[in-house]
Amino acid sequence: MPIFDSLILGIIEGITEFLPISSTGHLILTSDLLGLFQTDFLKSFEIIIQLGAIAAVIFLYWRSFLKIAVWRKLLVAFLPTGIIGFFLYKIIKQYLVGNETVVLWALILGGLALIIFEKSSTRGGSALGGHKEQEMAAGDIGEISYKQALSIGVCQSLAVVPGLSRSAATIVGGLILGLKRKTIVEFSFLLAVPTMLAASGWDLLKSAGDFEIGDFKILAVGFIVSFLTALVAVKWLLNFVQKRNFIYFGVYRILAGLVFWFFII
Repeated sequence: MPIFDSLILGIIEGITEFLPISSTGHLILTSDLLGLFQTDFLKSFEIIIQLGAIAAVIFLYWRSFLKIAVWRKLLVAFLPTGIIGFFLYKIIKQYLVGNETVVLWALILGGLALIIFEKSSTRGGSALGGHKEQEMAAGDIGEISYKQALSIGVCQSLAVVPGLSRSAATIVGGLILGLKRKTIVEFSFLLAVPTMLAASGWDLLKSAGDFEIGDFKILAVGFIVSFLTALVAVKWLLNFVQKRNFIYFGVYRILAGLVFWFFII
C-alpha cells in the first residue's frame, strides 16, 4: 500500500470513527475506490488503524480512565462484543470485513433507521427527540447503571457487521434507555477504547507475524493521521449533538451508500 493511500485512510478513519456513519464501512469503500485489493494486510490495517482514533479519546478523557467505577462499566459494556468477536473472529474477518455489498446495505438501512428513530421519538414527545431529555435521565457517565451499560454493550455488538457503525448502535441504544445525548456520546467515546484495543490487539496477535518492515511504516502513518483528525472530530461531535439530532447523519448514510453503490457495484 502506498504511503499516500495510508494518509487518506488515516484521515477517513479519524473523521468517521466516532460519528454514527461507520468508520469501518468508509475505510472498506474508500480502499475500493483507491483500487486497493482486500488483502489480509489491508483488512488488518482497517482494524489496527483505529488505534490512532482511540489514542485521541485517551488523550482527551484521560481523567475518566483513572476512575475504577468508569472502567467497571466500560468492561461490562464491552463483554457482549468481546464474546462475539472472540468466537466469530474468523467468520467476521473472512466474510464481513471487506464485503462491499454488506457495507452498502448496512449504511443505507442504518441511515433509514436513524431517521425513523429520530422522527418517531420526536412525534412521541419522548426524551429521545433531541432537547427534551427526561429529568431522571443519567446526566453523567458515572450515573449509568451496570444494567444500562450491559444493554448498550449488546447494541454495540451488532456493529460487528461493517457499515452498521459502533457509534450509531451505542448512541441509539443509550437514547432508548433514556440517557442524555452528551452522556451517551461520551460513553460511546470511552467504550471505543477497550473495544478497539481488544479488536486491534487480537488482530495483531494473529497477523503481525506476516507483516513486513514496510507494513509497520504504513501503519504508523495511518495511526498518526487518524489520531490528529480524531481530536477534531470528537470535539466537533460533542458540540453538534447539543444543538442538532442525528437525522443529518441518517441522510448522509443513505446518500453515501447510494453514491458508493453507483461507483462500486
